[in-house]
Amino acid sequence: MNKKEKILIVDDETRMRKLIGDFLLNNGFDIVEASDGEEALKVFYSTKGISLIILDVMMPKLDGYEVLKTIREESKVPVILLTAKGEENDQLKGFVSGADDYVQKPFSPKVLVARINAVLKRNDVSAQTIEIGGIKIDKTAHQVYIDEKPVEFSFKEFELLDYLIENKGIALTREKILNAVWNFDYYGDARTVDTHIKKVRAKLGKKGDYVKTLWGFGYKFVYDDSKKSNTKKK
Repeated sequence: MNKKEKILIVDDETRMRKLIGDFLLNNGFDIVEASDGEEALKVFYSTKGISLIILDVMMPKLDGYEVLKTIREESKVPVILLTAKGEENDQLKGFVSGADDYVQKPFSPKVLVARINAVLKRNDVSAQTIEIGGIKIDKTAHQVYIDEKPVEFSFKEFELLDYLIENKGIALTREKILNAVWNFDYYGDARTVDTHIKKVRAKLGKKGDYVKTLWGFGYKFVYDDSKKSNTKKK
């Protein structure tokens, strides 16, 4: 993975931006900064090549959730929320809003860099297309097609569907899904998985039936290749 990724740091505390910025620069990243939510949106839309956003939640003018919601209307750029809040409901709200990870203050800069690298690696997908049961996942374009028609999936919805299909036929616990899709052994509310499963099923339409609920356990993607042999990778 190319270490010269451009990171947008959004925090209303100058010292926090400097702390994060200096550490990222020392680790080979390029950075741009914003001091509040409104400025963050201006910088994001006017700056090309932003690979990831570190977004503080508690900010004046627009908070991090509002900024994330606006960005998700047009972009799937990875976002790591940065906040002093530690309640599970706050974390759940962040993930449901489309965040890729959640870091609580105070934090280790080394851990933050590790999480940045992990998120970038997850989203640095290879040129690969997966097709199964009328569902096509184009990893390069980060696009899902249902019966050849494009359907919009958020980052987490896309990763969840991809993970389920890659593990077709395997019973997956909610905890395993959380660890794989949200990374870093996230111990938040399992409802995060249930919420995203519900959204994925809705977007799959009738093909949502491929995602089976294993009551008291988790989920499994089930498709019988013998009935229609159209599963392939390119």
